[in-house]
Amino acid sequence: MKSNNTLKEQVNALPDRPGVYQYFNAADEIIYVGKAKNLKKRVSSYFNKIHDPGKTNVLVKNIVTLKYIVVETEEDALLLENNLIKEYQPRYNVLLKDGKTYPSICITNEHFPRIFKTRNIYKNGGQYFGPYSSNYTINSLLEIIHDLFPIRTCKLALTKENIQDGKFKVCLQYHIHKCNGPCEGKETEADYKINIEQIRQIIQGDANEISKVLFNQMQQLAKEYKFEEAHQIKLKYDLIENYKSKSIIANTVVENTDVFAYDENESSAYVNILRISKGCIIQGYTIEYKKRLEEQKEDLLAMAIVELRERFQSNSKEIIVPFKIDYPIKGVVINIPQRGDRKKLLELSLQNVRQFKLDKLKQAEKLDPDQRAIQLLKSIQEVLHMEKPPLTIECFDNSNISGTDAVAACVVFKKAKPSKKDYRKYTIKTVAGPDDYASMKEVVRRRYTRMLNEATPLPDLIIADGGAGQMEVIRQVTEDELNINIPIAGLAKDSKHHTRELLYGFPPKAIGLKPTDQLFKLLASMQDEVHRFAIAFHRDKRSKSQTTSELDTIPGIGEKTKNDLIKHFKSVKRIKSADLTELGEVVGTNRASIIYNYFNRILKP
Repeated sequence: MKSNNTLKEQVNALPDRPGVYQYFNAADEIIYVGKAKNLKKRVSSYFNKIHDPGKTNVLVKNIVTLKYIVVETEEDALLLENNLIKEYQPRYNVLLKDGKTYPSICITNEHFPRIFKTRNIYKNGGQYFGPYSSNYTINSLLEIIHDLFPIRTCKLALTKENIQDGKFKVCLQYHIHKCNGPCEGKETEADYKINIEQIRQIIQGDANEISKVLFNQMQQLAKEYKFEEAHQIKLKYDLIENYKSKSIIANTVVENTDVFAYDENESSAYVNILRISKGCIIQGYTIEYKKRLEEQKEDLLAMAIVELRERFQSNSKEIIVPFKIDYPIKGVVINIPQRGDRKKLLELSLQNVRQFKLDKLKQAEKLDPDQRAIQLLKSIQEVLHMEKPPLTIECFDNSNISGTDAVAACVVFKKAKPSKKDYRKYTIKTVAGPDDYASMKEVVRRRYTRMLNEATPLPDLIIADGGAGQMEVIRQVTEDELNINIPIAGLAKDSKHHTRELLYGFPPKAIGLKPTDQLFKLLASMQDEVHRFAIAFHRDKRSKSQTTSELDTIPGIGEKTKNDLIKHFKSVKRIKSADLTELGEVVGTNRASIIYNYFNRILKP
């Protein structure tokens, strides 16, 4: 039995996506299947509050582990939930008492096929599309079909013999131009089936040619100022465009099929199976193989197919895979789809295997918090073509206002995390005026000269808060003066002082990183941190120089008196303008007299 901690980790790892979740008990039986617009929020709601006595409370107590399948839309989740409940009949699903099935569209196997909505599937040669979770959807689709095409709605047995014998007469549908009268032989079977084929294309979402015809009709009517008729055509056109992309959860075009998707990383291979039965997804499962040798992905996928088909006792005659494999099993057709329904199912399987891999990574990060950081550092190593990951990174920044109170700062990151005990502040000593390059040279020289003298390990990477100029002065100090070789990068900012690009090399070149990349965000956070640290130091230094310079020159006034005055009056200017009584209330009569006389002597010689 899995522990509560394991179940909690599974819940925390759920994605914020639509899908279906399955709860298992201690006997590894599915006890509940549910759908969710957002898997993480829905499943979390079972465990983050106390439920009233009843089935939900009993259900939660019996949950030992869970699995889930991600899908594209809420409608897909609804259909998949229905399929899984029918397949497994979980104990706590109240819908099991309701034998209701979702409706499908049937094209009958007759000389003049009929098209209608049904909840029953018969093995009579007819073709079924669906099921559809929304009655509005299926009714709207049938409405547009009957508006566009003169298809019969009667149940007459329109055999050649019956038509030739004149057994039938046309009905009202013929007179209102909703049917072409095949019952009296006014339409041939060949012409009728042309319409049926176009209808089949619409239902399957392949209605481009029909859309083009409607669009041209709409344009022509608009040119003739027949706007009302054009609007009616537009409604049909919009409906067809809507139905071009149908649900990938259920489709009888794809019968009994096993869909496999593959993904991998350095240490593991992941394979997902989606089992399709009668056009519906009835099962989804992902397994992981730990790599031991340099196995090829083709071999791993073939191994997984054998394992999963045996585990689920699948005898499907078709297998869908993402790439060519050697799978010597007779009687099985292997497809690598490039488009259409099978391609959509393969993409859905791929989404699930990727999500499974992401979940594994998140769980591993919780067990080893440094793992994600190491991955990011390896990314830096890769994009900068460094010999090893930069486990220690140091960033420099200057701060001054018109050259006054010039300071600099160095922040240190170890394994991509701030190491604040290693932060250093520098007051610029040898530079007069606002000269950022000279200030940077002084700080870098002081930093690494001391580290060399004390035999302190040098960083793996230096990042300058600036562009090519700052990088060059750092290189001049480290390479030309100190003879040490440390990789140097620069983070250039835009006019809004936001990190714009990463520079590397001499001459520096921009490294292509998107602002949404985790690596870019990490480097930008380093730049923000060194800038924050430098600004804070500069403000502190400037504040002290501005608020204490004159008070420090008054004989007999110590640190405590000075702090009391600043705390009460907020500024030296207010202290100067205060009268003797106001000063006395803060520091006493004697010291108030000294301060009052000092400032009045200065102000009024």
